[in-house]
Amino acid sequence: MNHYLYNLNRNRVLKQYTSEFNYNLKLATPVILGMLGHTFVGLIDNIMVGQLGSAELAAVSLGNSFIFIAMSLGIGFSTAITPLVAEADSSNDFKSGKTSFKHGLFLCTSLGVLLFLLILILKPLMDLMDQPEEVVVLAKPYLDIVAFSLIPLIIFQAFKQFSDGLSMTKYPMYATIVANVINVILNYALIFGKFGFPKLGIVGAAIGTMIARIVMLFFLWWLLKNHEKSRNYVTQIKVFVLENRMIKKLINLGFPSAMQMFFEVAVFTAAIWLSGLLGKNAQAANQIALNLASMTFMVAIGLSVAAMIRVGNQKGLRNYVDLRRIARSIFLMGLGFALIFALFFLIFHNQLPKIYVDLDDVNNFADTSEVVAIAAQLLLAAAIFQMSDSLQVMVLGALRGLQDVRIPTLITFVSYWMIGFPVSYFLGDEDALGSFGIWIGLLVGLTSAGILLYLRFDYLTKRLISQKQ
Repeated sequence: MNHYLYNLNRNRVLKQYTSEFNYNLKLATPVILGMLGHTFVGLIDNIMVGQLGSAELAAVSLGNSFIFIAMSLGIGFSTAITPLVAEADSSNDFKSGKTSFKHGLFLCTSLGVLLFLLILILKPLMDLMDQPEEVVVLAKPYLDIVAFSLIPLIIFQAFKQFSDGLSMTKYPMYATIVANVINVILNYALIFGKFGFPKLGIVGAAIGTMIARIVMLFFLWWLLKNHEKSRNYVTQIKVFVLENRMIKKLINLGFPSAMQMFFEVAVFTAAIWLSGLLGKNAQAANQIALNLASMTFMVAIGLSVAAMIRVGNQKGLRNYVDLRRIARSIFLMGLGFALIFALFFLIFHNQLPKIYVDLDDVNNFADTSEVVAIAAQLLLAAAIFQMSDSLQVMVLGALRGLQDVRIPTLITFVSYWMIGFPVSYFLGDEDALGSFGIWIGLLVGLTSAGILLYLRFDYLTKRLISQKQ
């Protein structure tokens, strides 16, 4: 009898979380598909570029390492818009929602221009990073063009985060899908010189990316302009009529959020640079493993956005018990997906890297074989950190929904740079574990972040519940 009651009670507890799965997926799926679209295009780009040789693939990896750092700042900053709009939406406060979006749009536009200029200024650092010379020569013209595409991308993020805040997550997905189709077609044409276009190599990939991001921005604006719920937000915007109070509020939320994403992306970027010290093959293998791991990470990103929206809604309603329950339901769902992905990487770690290279190329067979062998090993580490990587980003989304950003920023810095990076640096030495050692450091950093951020969420939600009682 006691065993029966125990099982019954356990099922009731579990059901309070699983009952939220459908709505969680409804919000998260468009974000996941949109983000997967981005990553899928990255996959196609890497496969196309990989056919040109390991030096070209390593050059794209090196150039994108600068871009990823800048993107992390822009995208991270733009996340400040979502919880503010979500809170205003649940309170039916149109004026507050439009004010949050307008100021966010202005700040994201300014930030996009600044990031573009900053990359141009920092480009000479490539010559000082002890990277393979042939890789640096190829990476520089690629970087110039992709850097400019940051401007439309960060402006797009302002519209995307606003749309997410209104729980209209499918519209950024539509824009992303259209842009990705354009990107794949242009990249194929410009990389290999198809359909009458010149053969531009990796510069062609950069041009395709730039055009696709411009189309993506204007298509999303058009979709939002033609929807009844969002029309009045995205039209007649007096973007230069600004309030210092609102700018400060967005900066106070956005800057720490940008730093959180920066600290994580920067440590993965450092892994790219450390791989470059081991040679072009290690760097190319790192790019393959990172691209594959990024695809599964997009599911966690989508659930993180769902957590930010739903926690922001419940915060606006001051319903803290449901806030905690809903957030934990998202964490549970994400960990389930992460376990499936971990098993996938463990089973297919030897086969997946072969997608990216041409093993039939006799002239480059030795290099490509080494790239595949290193990437297969890295996927074992990627399999292990699926759980911790998923947890840390979902909890960060929930904390942003609570508008708690400063302590999580400190946690991410300590986890990635005081715990994870030193491990990557020492174990990543050629005389230690090499590339695999670099990824062991990533695993340690992500696990530390996941645990510490969850403890922060647990503490805050318990305090909010007790204060209301």
